[in-house]
Formats: sequence, C-alpha cells, structure tokens
Amino acid sequence: MRIGLNEHFNLKKLFLFVLPSVVMMVFTNIYTIVDGLFISKIVGSDAVAAINLIFPLIIIFGAIGFMLGTGGSALVAKTLGEGDREKANKYFSMLVYITLAIGITIAVAGQFTVTHIARFFGAKGIIYEYCVLYGRVLLAAQPFFILQNIFQSFFVTAEKPRLGLIVTGIAGVTNMVTDALFILVFKWGLRGAAFATALSQIIGGTIPVIYFFSKNNSLLRLTKTKFYGKALLKSVTNGCSEFFANISSAVVMILYNFQIQRFAGDDGLAAYGAIGYVMMIFFAIFIGYAVGSAPIIGYNYGAQNKQELKNLFKKSIIIIMIIAGCLMTAACQILAVPMIKLFGYGGSLFDMTVRGLRLFSIYFTIAGVSIFASSMFTALNNGLVSGIISFLRMFIFQMAAIIIVPLFLGLDGVWSAMIFSEIFSLIVTVICIFACRKRYEYM
Repeated sequence: MRIGLNEHFNLKKLFLFVLPSVVMMVFTNIYTIVDGLFISKIVGSDAVAAINLIFPLIIIFGAIGFMLGTGGSALVAKTLGEGDREKANKYFSMLVYITLAIGITIAVAGQFTVTHIARFFGAKGIIYEYCVLYGRVLLAAQPFFILQNIFQSFFVTAEKPRLGLIVTGIAGVTNMVTDALFILVFKWGLRGAAFATALSQIIGGTIPVIYFFSKNNSLLRLTKTKFYGKALLKSVTNGCSEFFANISSAVVMILYNFQIQRFAGDDGLAAYGAIGYVMMIFFAIFIGYAVGSAPIIGYNYGAQNKQELKNLFKKSIIIIMIIAGCLMTAACQILAVPMIKLFGYGGSLFDMTVRGLRLFSIYFTIAGVSIFASSMFTALNNGLVSGIISFLRMFIFQMAAIIIVPLFLGLDGVWSAMIFSEIFSLIVTVICIFACRKRYEYM
C-alpha cells in the first residue's frame, strides 16, 4: 500500500509510513554490529579499540551527507507541497551532484591525512596500524557512503521508503556475507572487515543513483539542473542541526575515548566500542522515525495544512517518548548480559561493559523528544532552532557532562554522562517547542 505525503495520518498509517525508515536505520546499524562481532571474535579487542578511535573521522565526513539529505529533503518536500515538482527535481539533482563531488574530494584527501589523525587520536602500536588500515579503506569509499546517507532521506521524500529499505537490505546482506567470506574464509582480518563495509557502501550509494536516473514512478528523478545558490544555502542551514549533531558526536566520542582511557585503559576502549555498537541499534529507532516523519511535516508545512501538523506533532510525541523511549531502556536493562556475551568478552571486561550499557541506556527515556524536535524544525525549514537544539544537546551539554560528571562518579560518570546532558537538552527543547508554537501552529 502506497501512502502519499498529502494524506491524513492516523496512528496506524503514520507507523506504517515511518516503519521502513526505522527498519532501514536499524538494519544499517545491525550490519555494522556484525562487523564488530566478527572483528572482536576473530581479530581481537585491540581491533575494536582501533575502530572506536578512528570512527569519529568517518562520522565527521558522513555528516555532510546527512546534512544535505535532511536539509535538502526538507526544502524539496516543501517545494513539492507548494506544487512545483519540476523545481523540486532540480533542487534534488543539484544536491546529489554536489554531494558526489564532495565525497570524491574527501576520499582523495583522506588518504594523505589518516596517519596524522590516528596519531592525534592517541593511537599507538598495533592499534595505530589498525586505525590507518581501516581508515584508509573506508575513506576510499566515502563518495558512496555520503550518497547512501543523502538518499536515506530522499527515498522517503520520493514516497519510496520501502525501496530505501530494500536498498539498505541489499547493502547489509552484502556486508554480512562478505564479512564471513573475507574474514573467515580468506583470513584477511580487519582488512577484510573494512573491504566488506566499503563494498556494502558502494552498493548502497550506487543503486539509488541508477534508480533516480531511470524512469520511475516516484516523486523525484535525477535530471539536468544548474547551481541554485540560495537553495544550497537553505539546504545547508536546514540541515545544519544534523551536521552539528554528527560532528559533535564525533568530537564527544573523542573526548569519551580520552576519559575512558584515563579511567579504564584499553579495556575501557574495548568496552565503549561494544556499548557503542549495541546503542547504535536502539538509537537508530529515533533517527529512523525522524527521517521517516520529516518529509510529511515538510510537505504539510509547504501546503499550509496546520491541522495535520498538529496531528503529526501529537502522535509523534506519544510514539517517541512514551512507547519507544521506555521500551528501549527496558530492553537494554533486560538484554544487557546476552548482548555483551556476543562480543566474546569475559571477566572484568565483561562486567565493565554490562554495567556501562545499563547506565548508558537510561538516557533513552528522555532523548527521543529532542531528536524529534530538532528534525521537526529542520522539516519546517527552521535550521536556526533545529541547530540550537542539536548544538546544545550534542556538543555543549555532552562536553560539559563528560568532563564534570566523572569527577564525582569516576568511570560510572563516563557511562552516565549522557543522562545528565539529556535532561538539560529536554529543558531547552521544551522551551523551543513552546516558543515557536504560534508561528507554526503544531500545538
């Protein structure tokens, strides 16, 4: 059943529309976790620690795709809502072409800088060698990775969220199969895991390009275009919150690594790596809902359908906070032991990781509102408010929490820092929601 952006969304229809985006984001993170499981069991905890150190670099570059995808899809959805499909397609095409050019530039520059960055992140010995090896392969695949990120948003705007899920599924299965082939059969170790991930990203970035270049029955198609400076600037400002969120998460991750090394050494890095893999699955539910619901909000904002905006806002808060947040925290508390056992950890490392996961997961109960609100303001083409929420949440509050809380709670303070940062983020988010309610009439 195809659900259009212009329809009225009851709870069931909203759930069905966003479900492919949620599953897509979860599945994307699942095959990343499969990487982690293969690496931890076959290569060892040093390789997990190395990936944890170099991954912020990948996040920083991938943020460009999320920025142009979320910000651009908000503009494109609003333009579709205004009834100008031709201009929407030209905006869409321009953004894809610019994203590809940026990706190629990053891929080339990254080969020359990854060694210096690994040293800056504190990598030494075998961990340094692993960082450079993994980083170079994934940086070479950056054009495809960034394209994959931008198309995650545009598939939903094109009313093809299920097709986006299928593409992600194909890429994910490719990653998992080639993980087994390259690591277990060919014995390539971490290099094999890197090649498997890169190959999946190539598939995930190439298939959408082929689809949107071909004749299709979606709302969007890649076509001839020109440079629209104002549209690009609007996309960047719309998506700046997502860009700040990804950049900030990378910076905060680096700080987490420093703090964990201070309190728990290399074992702490391995624990944080495993916790990060698990948390990615649950966090992806929030991101998937935000990606899936944003085009609906953007479309109805463009069409000036205030009643539907109120409907979407009310239902989203219920889904995000009451249903998703509480269930995810409960799941982490109950399943912490079996999930960490998958990584093959034992002894004190296992106990440390389980405790860390349980403390980390408490923040899910309140984090969803801020994530959704930032995405909602992006969809409303208000990049300023969206950026304020994301910047304070992902950078200022988290930086302060990871520096201050461990001073009083030690290692437990590292694991629970995000809880304190999310409390302050929720306060700011609620203020922004009430301050802008008359302008957009979503309440």
